[in-house]
Amino acid sequence: MSDRLPGFSTLAVHAGAQPDPTTGARATPIYQTTSFVFNDADHAASLFGLQAFGNIYTRIGNPTNAVLEERVAALEGGTAALAVASGHAAQVVVLQQLMQPGDEFIAARKLYGGSINQFTHAFKSFGWNVVWADPDDVASFERAVTPRTKAIFIESIANPAGSITDIEAISTVARKAGVPLIVDNTLASPYLIRPIDHGADIVVHSLTKFLGGHGNSLGGIIVDAGTFDWSTGGKYPMLSEPRPEYHGIRLQETFGNFAFAIACRVLGLRDLGPALSPFNAFMILTGIETLPLRMQKQCDNAKAIAEFLAGHPAVASVSYAGLASDKYNQLARKYAPKGAGAVFTFSLKGGYDAGVNLVSKLQLFSHLANVGDTRSLVIHPASTTHSQLDDAAKVKSGAGPDVVRLSIGIEDKEDLIADLEQALGA
Repeated sequence: MSDRLPGFSTLAVHAGAQPDPTTGARATPIYQTTSFVFNDADHAASLFGLQAFGNIYTRIGNPTNAVLEERVAALEGGTAALAVASGHAAQVVVLQQLMQPGDEFIAARKLYGGSINQFTHAFKSFGWNVVWADPDDVASFERAVTPRTKAIFIESIANPAGSITDIEAISTVARKAGVPLIVDNTLASPYLIRPIDHGADIVVHSLTKFLGGHGNSLGGIIVDAGTFDWSTGGKYPMLSEPRPEYHGIRLQETFGNFAFAIACRVLGLRDLGPALSPFNAFMILTGIETLPLRMQKQCDNAKAIAEFLAGHPAVASVSYAGLASDKYNQLARKYAPKGAGAVFTFSLKGGYDAGVNLVSKLQLFSHLANVGDTRSLVIHPASTTHSQLDDAAKVKSGAGPDVVRLSIGIEDKEDLIADLEQALGA
């Protein structure tokens, strides 16, 4: 191949993968094994001491998973990645490297309901405290910064509302505060938005969603941008201080611009244990090969359906950044010119009851708690994914009582519109 950099679709198919050297298999094999044979005692010691790279035990790393990690890092423009069991696991592993008991991180208020619950409740048992900010008000992030702040967390396209976050503006706040910006890029995928290009230091995904794309395998991933200096100010001792479990190695000093990914693997994944199954890695790799085709079709379908709903008499409002009238349209044009995503919400004039009723009447849309599938999906967030929030918090997160969330698939848009039309009429 020439010296030119491969395009996105080429990377989606080829990044990280080579024909199997033993068998010649073209597809990446599933290395369904728990552990790997060492060459000799010295080889084993060097692997355990981080003096050499290689496979030890599938909880820590696996050749199938390694191809997935390299591929997603290439698509996101990062230096390295770590695949884990789920998107929630990715968030736990990331923050474990950054936080000590009593520390704080700032999070955008518009987030997936499961993340709001995890940040508000589960993380309290670790002594990690979340401070909420308004992604529509960048100054609210500045006001939330304290000496205990260790990170800022946002979604590139917020779930469920489909609103676009001004990544560059919030990255400026993070730089000024001397903390990393973490971006959940699940709803956009790197096909639409590459947060690292806009100032993100760490990117996380639920691989379960658009990257896998077929609703058949759980997974999560962490991508290290290689842009943050972890040694500054002694804020991040997991990376800057000698690690006693590795004979005093300083990870930042030893591994440079992929030190964070290494820390997540050898400190987080090793000890917390949320390993990704090699079979799931294989399934997700297969899904990624068609990511550009699926994502473009889903975005085109979503825009057509949003336009239909915006003109329907039973619909009070549509929140889709791809509509010219939407408040996030300018941000969508800046960050996601190929499409504003395939997940969005709309409000019904009949309120809560109308939302629940609509979901029950749809026939082609599947009523379930997922997004990013090839199939079109629907849910009423106030009664499901965001039900743990009080009414005010539901509204602030974009999941008010009258809101319905759609995740648009790759079916013919005319069939999807017909299904919505009959359900709204009923």
